[in-house]
Amino acid sequence: MAQTNGRTNRRDIYLKLRQLVLTLELAPGAALSENELAASLGVSRTPVRESLILLAQEGLVQVFPKIGSFVSRVDPAQVADAQFLREAVELASLDDLPAALDPAVVGELRANLDRQRRSDLGLEEFFDLDEAFHQGLMRLSGHGNVWTTVAAAKGHLDRARRLGLHENESPAVFVAQHREIFDAITGGNVPLARTAMRTHLRAVFDDIERIRAHSPELFATDASSVPVRRNIVVWE
Repeated sequence: MAQTNGRTNRRDIYLKLRQLVLTLELAPGAALSENELAASLGVSRTPVRESLILLAQEGLVQVFPKIGSFVSRVDPAQVADAQFLREAVELASLDDLPAALDPAVVGELRANLDRQRRSDLGLEEFFDLDEAFHQGLMRLSGHGNVWTTVAAAKGHLDRARRLGLHENESPAVFVAQHREIFDAITGGNVPLARTAMRTHLRAVFDDIERIRAHSPELFATDASSVPVRRNIVVWE
């Protein structure tokens, strides 16, 4: 873990724990022990405690006095809010596409799509390519910097998306949707690109319903309910 003047970089601890939550390595509903987390990260409890507070402010962790801290379950309402924001931003960016697309960005997107089709691609590798693809589309319209704001607001959405990737046998359906969006954009058919983008982004709702049918424990139901402390769960 990064050190600055002999002291642990507390932001690194926060980012590491946030990534463990978003990638489902710390699963929805998992009990969190400050001692165990500190030991696994090789740090003191203080930066871990501070990081959990920040994650609680994002809604990714819940803290119950005298009971403990838990990874929050995926909240479909927060998923819907984040998806609404993302859809609004990405569809708006399509309206700002210039007549002449930046050939360098188009080339990057085409190479990205080629990598998405690799048969040995892991789910996290695909997720990273997916993020880069959507940010690249926004760069085409001159709004690439907005992606940082979108990414910061979609923690629950990203966990739902990863659950969807685990649910599907392969990401092939998402790759095909990416190709359809890309071909529509490069072909100058913005209305088709908008329709394809909307369908693509809303697929997460179908994933949630399928997963919730067999794994309801992963999703939030009653915000006032108090969990039972168990050992930390690791997604496999």
